[in-house]
Amino acid sequence: MERYEAKRAVIIGGTSGMGLATAKMLLDGGARVLVTGRSQAGLDSAQKELGKGGVVVSSDARSLTDIDALAARVKAEFDTVDLLFVNAGFGLFAPLENTTEAIYDEMFNLNAKGPFFAVQKLAPLINRGGAVVLTTSVANVKGMPGLAAYGAAKAALRSFARVLAVELLPRGIRVNAVTPGPIDTPIIGKAFPDKDMAGGIARQMREANPMKRLGTSEEVAKAVLFLAFDATYTTGAELPVDGGWSQL
Repeated sequence: MERYEAKRAVIIGGTSGMGLATAKMLLDGGARVLVTGRSQAGLDSAQKELGKGGVVVSSDARSLTDIDALAARVKAEFDTVDLLFVNAGFGLFAPLENTTEAIYDEMFNLNAKGPFFAVQKLAPLINRGGAVVLTTSVANVKGMPGLAAYGAAKAALRSFARVLAVELLPRGIRVNAVTPGPIDTPIIGKAFPDKDMAGGIARQMREANPMKRLGTSEEVAKAVLFLAFDATYTTGAELPVDGGWSQL
């Protein structure tokens, strides 16, 4: 029997990086997986990588209308699920004086509001004994210049993990958070389109990290799957996957 045989998982923000790595591990273990993304290029690329075993859905993680439609699609595809991995998120670098209302709203809509309502709408489909995993960030505990709105939104998400863990406990659903530090994903290039700047930022993060390297999407995926299926006596917790950056 394969490790995740008969398991069904939904990954919001699963067409690249950590979400896609998690989807691949689940599929390799025999699970059925539905992933979401926004860009058509990302959706097409993910479908090619996941093959027929993966269901790839266009859905904007910021849109409550899309979240409602996603819940209906998941119900139709899977009926019930064992894991909801809410991974969609993005950080915009802006110092205090350059942070506009639009940037502030974007950070909270994507990193806090969207995830909250995704759990609200999809929790009724999660089996007893199932799990929710939220992606937070080391920025929710470290004072990182230029990331005030992003860090605050991720801190709100960390708070949601605790409260939702309490509220969903009677249904037998565990809620935890995985907290990536500097991870080598396409998001670095997205945040810094200038290649030289992106390379400089990556070098700075490696140098600042106790392990002197960036993490991999696969390392985060392993932590997600641990929280989802192995950590059966753990709820409301946050698991850092950051090379010790938030702890040392």
